[in-house]
Amino acid sequence: MTALFLGCNSNSEDGDTAYFGGEIINPNNNYITLYASETKRDTIYLDRNNRFLHKIKNLQAGVYKFTHGGEYQTIFIEPNDSILFRLNTNDFDESLVYTGEGAKKNNYIIKAFLNDEIENKKIINQHDLEPEEFEHFINELKSQKLETLKRFIAFQETSALFKKIAKSSIDYNYYAYKEMYPFGYYGSNRLTHFKDLPEGFYDYRTTIDYNDINLSGLSVYSNFIYWHFSNLALHQYYKDGTHHAFNRHCLDYNLEKLSLIDSTISNEVIKNFALTQVTKDFIFNSTDAEESNQILASFLDKNTDENGREYINALAESSINLHPGNIIPNTKIVDFNNNVLDLSSVITKPTVVYCWSSNFKAHYRNSHYMMRNLKSKYPDMEFIAININDFDFNSWKKTLSILKFPTENEYIFKFPKEAIEQFAIARSHKVIIVDKNGFIMKANANLFSNKIDNEIQSVLALN
Repeated sequence: MTALFLGCNSNSEDGDTAYFGGEIINPNNNYITLYASETKRDTIYLDRNNRFLHKIKNLQAGVYKFTHGGEYQTIFIEPNDSILFRLNTNDFDESLVYTGEGAKKNNYIIKAFLNDEIENKKIINQHDLEPEEFEHFINELKSQKLETLKRFIAFQETSALFKKIAKSSIDYNYYAYKEMYPFGYYGSNRLTHFKDLPEGFYDYRTTIDYNDINLSGLSVYSNFIYWHFSNLALHQYYKDGTHHAFNRHCLDYNLEKLSLIDSTISNEVIKNFALTQVTKDFIFNSTDAEESNQILASFLDKNTDENGREYINALAESSINLHPGNIIPNTKIVDFNNNVLDLSSVITKPTVVYCWSSNFKAHYRNSHYMMRNLKSKYPDMEFIAININDFDFNSWKKTLSILKFPTENEYIFKFPKEAIEQFAIARSHKVIIVDKNGFIMKANANLFSNKIDNEIQSVLALN
C-alpha cells in the first residue's frame, strides 16, 4: 500500500504521520478509499472482521474524504492523530462515530453536517420571504452555529487550522444561501430583478477568498463557488435589460460562468474543480451536440487538470451518444437471481430506465414510489430500475430487502464505473425513456416533472 501524499518536510523518513482506522457494519464491499483530492487517493482493504487500520505517511493536515460503497464523508486529519470510526451502512451518516486521538473534532464535524442537512431543507421553504426577512432568518441560524463552535473551542484544545475550517464551513454555507436566494425568490420569470436586492445584501463578497486551498475539500465551499458564479453571470445574461424568462441551460450564460471562473480564481485546484462542475452540469442537460462541443472547447481551453479533461471529454462523448434517436448503451446488468443480462434483452416494449444511487435515500424512495404510480397509470410502459453503486451482489439485495422494493425489474450494473460513464451519470440518478427497440426518446427525463406524463404518452403513441 503506497503512502498517500508527499508534502511536509520532516527529519523522519515518514514525515508527519497519522493513523486512520475503523469498523464497518454491513459493508457493501471489502474496501474504503481515502482521498485528499480526486487524483490523490489510497485504497484500504477491510480484514475478515470488516476492520482496517492505515498509517498515513508524509501527512498534510487538512480535510480528507473517505468513501465506501458509493457513500462518502469528510474527515479532518492532523499529524499524530489516531482516528477510529464505526459506522453501519444501513444508516451511513447517522451511525458514524469517531474515537481516539482526533475524534472529538470529527464528531463535531459530523454533527454539524447532520444539522446542516436538516437546515438546508428549512432554507428551501424560506425563499418566498422578503430579502430583509430572509437575511434576518439566516443570520439567526448563523449566530447559533457560531455560538456552538465557540463553546466547543472553549472546552476542547484545537489547532488554528481546525478553527479556520470550522468557521469557514459556517460562513460559506451562509454565503451560499444568499447566492441562491434570488433564484428562488424571483423565479425564472422575474429573475431580471435580482439587481433590485437591498444595498449591502452581498457585502460579504469583499471577504471571499477564492484561492484558499485549505477549503477546497469542503463541500460547502464548492457549493458556494458554484452558486456565486451562477449569480455573477446574471449581469451579462440580463445586460440588455430584457425581461425574458431565465434559462440556466443557456449556452452563453454558461460560457460566461466559465469565463468569470477563469479570470477570478488563480488556484488551479479550485479553478479546475469549479470549471468541471459548470461544464458537467451543462453537458448533462444538453440535447444539442454543437452546444456541447462549444462548452467543451471553452472548458478545455481553461482547465489544466489532465484527469478532469479526460473525464469531461468522455462525459461529452457519452452525453452526445445519448441524444434522442440513438440506441441506449447495451451494458451488462444483473438481476435479483444473479443472472447477468444485456440491457437490450429486457427492453421489449416502451421503457423508462431509472438509474439510482443508495446515497440519497429520500430521492430513491420517492422515485420508486413515483415509478409505481406511473406504472399503474401506463401499463403498456415498462419501468426498470438499475442501481449504480459499487455494491457487491449480496449488499445490493440487502438494500432492496431493507427498502421493501419489489425485486421484479430491479437490476444492478455489472460494471458500475463503466456504466456510469456510458450513461453520462453526472449526478446521483438518470432517467431515460426508450421505445420498444431501445431507441432513446428522452435522455434526461424527470419523474417529478409535470412533463413526464406527456413524454410517456408521446412514446406510447408511436409504438
